[in-house]
Amino acid sequence: MDDVGAAAPQTDLPPLLLLSGLLCDETVWDGVALRLADVAQTRAIAFAGLSSIEDMAQHVLQAAPPRFALAGHSMGGRVALEVLAQAPQRVAGLALLNTGVHPRGPGEPESRARLVALARNEGMSALAAEWLPPMMGNNTARTAALMPGLTAMVQRNTPQSHAGQIQALLDRPDAASVLATIEVPTLLLSGSEDRWSPVSQHAEMQTAIANARLVTITDAGHMAPVERPDAVAGALRDWLAEVQRPATSGPWAGTKLTIA
Repeated sequence: MDDVGAAAPQTDLPPLLLLSGLLCDETVWDGVALRLADVAQTRAIAFAGLSSIEDMAQHVLQAAPPRFALAGHSMGGRVALEVLAQAPQRVAGLALLNTGVHPRGPGEPESRARLVALARNEGMSALAAEWLPPMMGNNTARTAALMPGLTAMVQRNTPQSHAGQIQALLDRPDAASVLATIEVPTLLLSGSEDRWSPVSQHAEMQTAIANARLVTITDAGHMAPVERPDAVAGALRDWLAEVQRPATSGPWAGTKLTIA
């Protein structure tokens, strides 16, 4: 029997794709997506089994509607920029969270290879125990509460999938050149305690984008969407409102905000 009392789903909301980062699956976006359910049709996408940023971008485009807003966290931010490079006409707005555009640095292959070897030789639990803590902010009580879920997320990956994502990052395309081509409203967001992708890194990116806002989430590290989903969702909500506006001018571009 049909449930005539059930509310019909809102299908007229704008589509928002949420791209997950290294070792992260769709659950990293759960808290944010829940808080945006009234303003966007969200879909989280992860990249297990893929080993190039270009292939990850193709995976997104194959799953995406004709036009959509796009938010990427960490490695997902680099994938978002590659999506924009491959199909700029399909992207209505861009949000880059806890990410960067810098090329492979000195010593990076060696440091990443050590973690690949750790996962292969000692397992994903050992990798999670070493990799996750530096990703978190300084709130020890919150980190302790979040760590079991984040560890389980890492454990759902395989050493082979992890190695493939690491290869994708080491072979990443030039993302810095994409910034000057961005014409849609862009949100740059990082945690005040992100030691991997600091706020200063996002401020440098902002100087190259014509219509970008920089938001700092206080009391958060690299895992800001999990650590402070309320604040991250609030920033994304404001950005989505700008994406929906007919014009992208006024106070949005060039501003810097801190969300406590």
